[in-house]
Parts: sequence; C-alpha cells; structure tokens
Amino acid sequence: MTIDLEYSSSLNGASFLLFELKQVLKLKRLGLTNQEIRHKVKENNLFQFNNQGRINRALPSVMKRAEAIDETLASLVLEDSIEVGKVLNLYAIMKTDLLFFEFMDELIGEKLHNNDYLIEKKDINLFFTSKAEQSEKVAGWSDINIEKLKRAFLQVLFESGMLRTRKGKELNRLVMDERIKSHLTYIGDVRFIRAMGE
Repeated sequence: MTIDLEYSSSLNGASFLLFELKQVLKLKRLGLTNQEIRHKVKENNLFQFNNQGRINRALPSVMKRAEAIDETLASLVLEDSIEVGKVLNLYAIMKTDLLFFEFMDELIGEKLHNNDYLIEKKDINLFFTSKAEQSEKVAGWSDINIEKLKRAFLQVLFESGMLRTRKGKELNRLVMDERIKSHLTYIGDVRFIRAMGE
C-alpha cells in the first residue's frame, strides 16, 4: 500500500509512540472503525498521556501508522518481541512521513551501507538545508520548527535502537528479523529495508 505523501513536520508532536501504536492495533484487530478507535483512545486515555492536547497531537499520526501496517505486520507488532515492534514502528513512521523516510534513506541508510557509524550535527543540518532548497514548504518552516524536527528525528532513532545514546552520535545497525525482511520484500517495500541500513 502506498500513501501519497508531502513533507510534513507532524513528527514534532508524534515521535516514536510504539506503546500507542499497539493500543490502536489492538482495537483495529477487534474490528473497531477508525472513529470508534479515536473515541475509545480519548475516552479511556489509552495512551496514558496526562493531557488531552498531547493525545490530539499524537493520535492522527498513530492512526496513519496503524493504517500503513498490514495484518501480518500488525500481528508481529502485537505478538512478537519489543525489538520486532521497534523495527516495524520505524517502518510505519517512514511509510507515513516522507521527510523522515528521505532522512533515513539518504542519510542514515547511506551511512550504514558505507559502514559509517557516526551521525553528526553537520550531517543533519546539511540534510535539512538541501530539503529547504528542494521544497518551498520546508523552506517556509521556522527555524524553531526545524530545530524541533531535528530533535524529533534523533529521538526516533534513539527509541528505535539506531542511535546508541540519546545525546550521542554513534549509530547502531538494527537486527532485522528475517520474517520482516521477507514480508516487506514480498509486498514491494524493499526500499524501507535499505533505508534501515540492511
């Protein structure tokens, strides 16, 4: 399934959210509609956030990620190890966020393919500068928005296990389960495997 995407800074309010994705996937598995899921998440505070504003910011992204994952992958997220869940959540984020996918594909995946395990501030700055040159939309974002987005991207790398420490510069290679690799290959999503450094 391909989703037509344009650049967005929604990762600022959404970050990694693996626990939240699992909550939504459980409700989907029960056959609830998207509207029912949204209602249940808000009504019962299933994300366990302490304010409604945060739920409202995170929910659209989590719903999109849940849509991007097919039943086979959803079962792996719900029933397998946390490591498998992290890889699939990273995949869902890339699948629903064009800018983050390009960040992974053009910067992180490229570094890992060249056995370069260092991500530096200048690498990230260069990536955002080149995107601003290619896209009026990115060029129109405020410096504050872009700084927040850089932090959000690094936070996703850290939580997925691709960045060794929260404030560090050292990349880790993800251990990708063969079932994930073969399923993503089968559904035509090989480019996402490559973007994760495989």
